[in-house]
Amino acid sequence: MAYQIDRYNNTLLTVVEDGTVDQTTDLKFIGKNYAGYGEIQNENFLFLLENFAGANQPSRPLSGQIWYDTANSKLKFYDGTKWRTTGGAEISDSQPSGLANGDFWWDTANEQLYVYNGTEFVLVGPQNAGEGITQVQSLELLDSTGNVRSILAATVEDSVVYVISASEFDLNDANPIDGFDRIKQGLTLKNTQLSTNGVTTPADHWYWGTASNAAKLGGIDAEDYVTALSPNFTTQVSFPDDGIVIGDSNDVRLYVENGSEGVLENGSGNNSIIKFKVTDGQGDITHVATINSLGLMPATDNAFDIGATALRWKDVHAVRFVGTATTSQTLLEGTNQRLASRGAVADTVAVRDATGSLAANLFEGTATAARYADLAEKYSTTEELVPGTVVAVCDHEDHEVEAAVRGAIAIGVVSTDPAVMMNSEAEGQYIGLKGRLPVRVVGAVKKGQAVYVDDNGCASTAINGGSLVGVALESNSNEDEKLVECVLKV
Repeated sequence: MAYQIDRYNNTLLTVVEDGTVDQTTDLKFIGKNYAGYGEIQNENFLFLLENFAGANQPSRPLSGQIWYDTANSKLKFYDGTKWRTTGGAEISDSQPSGLANGDFWWDTANEQLYVYNGTEFVLVGPQNAGEGITQVQSLELLDSTGNVRSILAATVEDSVVYVISASEFDLNDANPIDGFDRIKQGLTLKNTQLSTNGVTTPADHWYWGTASNAAKLGGIDAEDYVTALSPNFTTQVSFPDDGIVIGDSNDVRLYVENGSEGVLENGSGNNSIIKFKVTDGQGDITHVATINSLGLMPATDNAFDIGATALRWKDVHAVRFVGTATTSQTLLEGTNQRLASRGAVADTVAVRDATGSLAANLFEGTATAARYADLAEKYSTTEELVPGTVVAVCDHEDHEVEAAVRGAIAIGVVSTDPAVMMNSEAEGQYIGLKGRLPVRVVGAVKKGQAVYVDDNGCASTAINGGSLVGVALESNSNEDEKLVECVLKV
């Protein structure tokens, strides 16, 4: 029958079957009728006797189990989470975790003892870390006359940094302190000798903080300095090339750069500026200009001048001038300076003549308005056709259009004053293709009537098998040939 192994608190630990050995813990549990159980049982007693002594912690611990750590010569117990030292202090080079209130820790890195107060580690001692004395010491010394004096000496690694004394005295040669020849009433820093007039030399020991008053500054009496209550200099004052700084955040600096170049600088932060202000004729302070990272700016838009009629700048050089210039000799085009011209002169700027006309050999671009009404293109003709003649494509080799006859398909009308002239370099006449223009019409016509191809380059209201030419924009009762303004529909 299997053995049921219970812990002291009556909770089941494991079940050992007959003829088996259970290794749930660091002790082995032997089942009924297991042959050779004596060796295992004796080893269990031995492990208990020596508390599982070894350099490595037991691998299957139970809470309350004891282990002798031979690597550190410490008796430890398992708390259910970690192995803890039963007496003395935890030993490590970093803060251990899981300690209880009152537990000790020996810091092997700094050779110091700490106690845990339940929240944090509190240093027990020694105060000095490493070799030498690091603490405030209460000492009794003999002064130069043989009297006993009491002091507090702040010592760091065996070196006295400062001394606190209730009285002033010279040190006796029988008890010298390196860096001190006289102890002053109050606090005396190391290397503050009588010969240096109260200045620490060399300047490797400082008093850092706020002093309510000072008798000297840099060894010079306070009364020899200029103060905020009396800031006036009675003689010329010289400053080094590093110059002076002004402002709570050292906003403005006046200094010399490169040995001879005067600089006014505002380097207090991003978007820093320098303002120029003067008193005007009424005694008011006027902000005239500002210098920022973009350049020199007027304080107010369109309010201040650069130069005057009687006080002009000789030359103003710039990559680009933005604004209105009252006079200009040339105009920049790319990298070339162009003069103005009224004629169609190459590489000049075109200007209007006395009549308001503008001359040019060729205009290129988009026109938003035109003086005349139709769009025309040049086509070759065998003879000069009169304006208003309806034309159609012909089958002759030496020209393209001719006066239309009945049955022909009209392509346009000879233009009088075309607004847009296409193919201007070709030979021939301008034929209106779209828009409004005069058309040769025979017979009466009313405004709004359609006109069609008739004979001899004319149009009429009769269809007669001809193609549509356009729509009349005016009425005319005259039966003879005349010019009638039409909108083309060819």
